[in-house]
Amino acid sequence: MQSPFTLEGKTVLVTGAAQGIGHAIARQALALGARVAAVDLNAGKLQPLLDEVGGERLLLLEGSVADPAFAEQAVAAAVQRFGAVDGLVNNAGITRPAMIDKMTLAEWQQVIDVHLSGSFYFLQAVGRHLIARAKAGEQRQSMGSIVNISSDAGRRGTIGQINYSAAKAGVLGLTMSAAREWGRFRIRVNTVGFGVVETPMTETIRGEKFADTYKAQIPLGRWAQADEVARPVCFLLSDAASYVNGQHISVNGGYTIGM
Repeated sequence: MQSPFTLEGKTVLVTGAAQGIGHAIARQALALGARVAAVDLNAGKLQPLLDEVGGERLLLLEGSVADPAFAEQAVAAAVQRFGAVDGLVNNAGITRPAMIDKMTLAEWQQVIDVHLSGSFYFLQAVGRHLIARAKAGEQRQSMGSIVNISSDAGRRGTIGQINYSAAKAGVLGLTMSAAREWGRFRIRVNTVGFGVVETPMTETIRGEKFADTYKAQIPLGRWAQADEVARPVCFLLSDAASYVNGQHISVNGGYTIGM
């Protein structure tokens, strides 16, 4: 019997795949047997990974997730190369920190465009592809899996990043609405929300000024590593999570605990 945790035979599209969490997710998916369409604003950073695994299972796609036309083009390119798209990880992100009263409209809009609108564009593009397959009569218990990456900031708020918090809270809404609309097509949509992961994006929080305050609130008492937070994402992409839909899973060492 094949393990339900495998991604063999599946094609997964990962945005923001060139560094940090996205890179770890792409690597983990490849290790589990998936074909990966890796999307990034600078796909050249993924060349070492392409050299390592070869082009048979890895496609590099360069562009901005904030461009709705690019989302459609990326899905079409992945389908052309691999025959279909079975999973999506909406991971691409940026930060433009500023206190509320000092935040510029550009700083607000840039973060909303990438985190919230970008997630919607790719969710919509992949969803359309999966719905078409379902309507064509493709018989699979799980037609496809979409994982939206959120954050504790989207549940609790955060100081100095109202744009990021608002966008990540919006991502939870994307998940819930899509899960309700697309369940009948056997498309699963879930959210994984992270706490503080050791990536370039969290250098400020992990710095001397804030580290002790944040770490004191984490029962496990340490920051997360990118490779360990990638595993729950790949679980949701796999058939092991075939009956998990519309959920927000926190991977944060216990920073938030609730029913």
